[in-house]
Amino acid sequence: MTKYGLIGRNLGYSFSKTFFTAKFEQEKRKDTYHNFDIEDINMLSQILKEQKDIKGLNITNPYKVTVMPLLDRIDKEAQKIGAVNTVKVLKDGRLAGYNTDHYGFARSLADVLPLEEKTALILGTGGASKAVGYVLDAMDFEYLIISRDKSEETLTYDELTREIMEKHFLIVNCTPLGTFPNIEECPDIPYQHITEKHVCFDLVYNPRETEFIKRGFAKGARVSNGLKMLEYQAIKAWNIWKS
Repeated sequence: MTKYGLIGRNLGYSFSKTFFTAKFEQEKRKDTYHNFDIEDINMLSQILKEQKDIKGLNITNPYKVTVMPLLDRIDKEAQKIGAVNTVKVLKDGRLAGYNTDHYGFARSLADVLPLEEKTALILGTGGASKAVGYVLDAMDFEYLIISRDKSEETLTYDELTREIMEKHFLIVNCTPLGTFPNIEECPDIPYQHITEKHVCFDLVYNPRETEFIKRGFAKGARVSNGLKMLEYQAIKAWNIWKS
C-alpha cells in the first residue's frame, strides 16, 4: 500500500484528501491519502521516518517556502517561483520538490480571460502568490503585489486608491482570508471601486463562495474560486509522483 499526504497547518478546510481518496476509490487503487497537520516544517523528517510507505506529499500554507531547504533536489520552475507545493520521495529516499500551483492557476485563469487590459493586483506574498506572479509574468501582465507590510516590492492595503483599483482588472486573493471556518473574513481592499470590468479570483476554495467573491460579484465582477486550480494542480502532482 502506497501512502500520499498533505503537509500544512490547520487543515480542516482542505479538499485534497477528499479529492485523492475519491480518485483512488474510482481507480480501485489501494493507495491512501493522509493529512499531516504540523506546527513546524522540521517535523517533516519525523513523518517520513514513521510513515515509510509515503511516495508523495502536497505542501500547503504556510510551508511552501520553508520546506525548500529540507529538500535534496528542486525542479527549475519551482526554484524560479521560490515555492514548492509538491514533494516526490525518490527510490533512494531523497526528496525532490516541484511546483504545480502555477500550472493549476494558468489553466483555471484561462476560463475567465480575456480582460480589458493585462493588469492585476496580487493580494498576499506567500508561496501561492509567488506561483501566481510567475504565471502573470509569463503572460506579460503588469501587476502590483499588495501586502500588510510595506516594502520596495509591495504596496500596503491602505495605499489602494480608486485609480489603482480602476486600472487593475484582475484581482487575485492569495491570502488565506475567508477560508473555513473564518468565512466572514476577506482582504481589506476598497470593494466599492470594483466594476463589471474586473475579475475577482480567489485561491480559497472552501467555502466555494468566499466573502471576497461575494463582494466582487455584488459589484458586477466576474468571479472564480480556487477549486479548479486545486484539481488541476493535484492531477499534475499525481503525474509527478507516478513518473
